[in-house]
Amino acid sequence: MNYLQIEFETLKEVESEMLIALLADAGFESFEETENSLLAFIKEDGFEEGSLEDILKLVPVNHTKTVVPQQNWNARWESSFEPIVVNEFVAIRAAFHQPINDVKHEIIITPKMSFGTGHHATTYMMIEQMEALDFAGKTVVDFGTGTAVLAILAEKMGAVSIDAIDYDEWSIENSIENAAANNCSKINLIKAETISTATTYDIILANINLHVILDNLAGIKSVSKKGTYILLSGFMKADEPAMVNALAENGILRLKTVQKGEWISILAVMN
Repeated sequence: MNYLQIEFETLKEVESEMLIALLADAGFESFEETENSLLAFIKEDGFEEGSLEDILKLVPVNHTKTVVPQQNWNARWESSFEPIVVNEFVAIRAAFHQPINDVKHEIIITPKMSFGTGHHATTYMMIEQMEALDFAGKTVVDFGTGTAVLAILAEKMGAVSIDAIDYDEWSIENSIENAAANNCSKINLIKAETISTATTYDIILANINLHVILDNLAGIKSVSKKGTYILLSGFMKADEPAMVNALAENGILRLKTVQKGEWISILAVMN
């Protein structure tokens, strides 16, 4: 399957972040921010011109479209993929990079076209907030797992069972490879659009986008119990009041918000 690359001209940082949030809601899967442009990628058969036009009414900017054949994607992504280190807690790298010392956990991923390599602010903040949680012996769901980075980290931190959910077949395939590369045995990959209500979890991770999280809060509530920690990201500072209100309506208490650029991550707990 081919991907469509859309290149947007240079924007102010806040405009770029707003554009990424809107494009993510419209189904775009990956982004690259360069010095002079923003590149956004979506499966060619998932692209809707009308959705892009609606977004450009909110963030007017010049753009160009290019088809990227799937067979060219891995080489392209590898050429631009750089390791990332989150404090002294986690390093994320590809197998072709040298090992990274002086971190507590090292995660190796195959840099394919899946969201969540740690380079984006939302994944970075999720990892930062995970450091403060106790995963030892806990059951976890990673809703919208992408590359499975958060699920892999949860297992490395001692979780005994992790359900990693994504609707995208490409993400599931990539996550299976990444889990194997990190010798993970407690991650259950599930291709689905919603969280199954068949079980409850100690910790819920969801790094997706505002609308998907809001649409699935009832499901998140149903798989939570008193004391379940819920860690969310994929939305912007301007969305915080709506998210906090929706959490409260579902009996979920916000504990902490962290911010990186215009993006935020919220740590909450089920009352």
